[in-house]
Amino acid sequence: MSETAVKATTAAPKDRAAKSDAAVNVNGLWKVFGPRASRIPGGSDAQLPREELRAKTGCVAAVKDVSFEVSHGEVFVVMGLSGSGKSTLVRCLTRLIEPTAGTVAIDGADVTSMSSAKLRSLRREHVAMVFQHFGLLPHRRVIENIAYGLEVRGVTKRERRERAQEIVDLVGLAGNEKSFPDQLSGGMQQRVGLGRALAVDPSLLLFDEPFSALDPLIRRDMQNEIIRLHHEVGKTMVFITHDLSEALKLGDRILIMRDGEVVQVGTPDQVVGAPADDYVRDFVSDVPKAKVLTLRWVLRPPAEGEAVDGPTLSPDTIVQDAARTVLDADRPIRVVEDDQMLGVVTDEDILRVIVAGER
Repeated sequence: MSETAVKATTAAPKDRAAKSDAAVNVNGLWKVFGPRASRIPGGSDAQLPREELRAKTGCVAAVKDVSFEVSHGEVFVVMGLSGSGKSTLVRCLTRLIEPTAGTVAIDGADVTSMSSAKLRSLRREHVAMVFQHFGLLPHRRVIENIAYGLEVRGVTKRERRERAQEIVDLVGLAGNEKSFPDQLSGGMQQRVGLGRALAVDPSLLLFDEPFSALDPLIRRDMQNEIIRLHHEVGKTMVFITHDLSEALKLGDRILIMRDGEVVQVGTPDQVVGAPADDYVRDFVSDVPKAKVLTLRWVLRPPAEGEAVDGPTLSPDTIVQDAARTVLDADRPIRVVEDDQMLGVVTDEDILRVIVAGER
């Protein structure tokens, strides 16, 4: 990989978390379970590995000094294996689990210092959560389940019915309004859960492994549904998963956790193209790189005398999507951003990535 490609891929403009007006800002967050847990953050034992900490103190650091930001309109994926702390982390964001130390801010409001009343308002008015287990009300029909959050808010029956019907159509449940949850498939039930979350028009949607219990084909359909809905409604989303392919498909950026700590944060192409350590490298070893890496990872400076008048492509074009254009061209493809040529790509450069990804 050329030095130019590395610099282009890791450039600051691609890191949207650098914005100060973050939708979610997490700083130095800890969640420690066990006796005298509050003594662990900032104490002499804080940096002990998880098992050593447990053996010495009887405490488990489920979330350990985690910091990140999520930009408005971003799909931010938190992934890791079972026990990595990802589900505890997402519950700390709205204090369903009380953090031991650190701060969480949502749209600039400090969640960790909120009174009980303000916290209830935040959960009711601004944040919605979609769980793996749908939590639908079995005695209520689909449209009534979707309208439930509006009912809690005190919205009139007519208004909530109108809003619920809009959401029924949005999430692909038209014709099922009068069905009860047990009359629906797992995928359809999850659509109801998603619709219920969207009905209250939250500024932030939190997903805790919502598709883990679904069959593979239904799961893929629901992933596509999330992508479609994000394009249509543009909500900020924090999505928890243990599935790398799901993370790469959905995430604008991905945070990878291990033993409660952050291992790496980056765009899908950064995680696949420049894994932070062997742990991440093992995670991404089977990923078809041509489906994830962009031309930023492939471009190189033109060789002396090499033609630089060929067709142009964006540096953010996925290698697989660029392949046909590059292979059909009779001269190098120019990779251009903001009217500036960053480098060139030829069929040899493209094939190198495709072959490497198939090994």
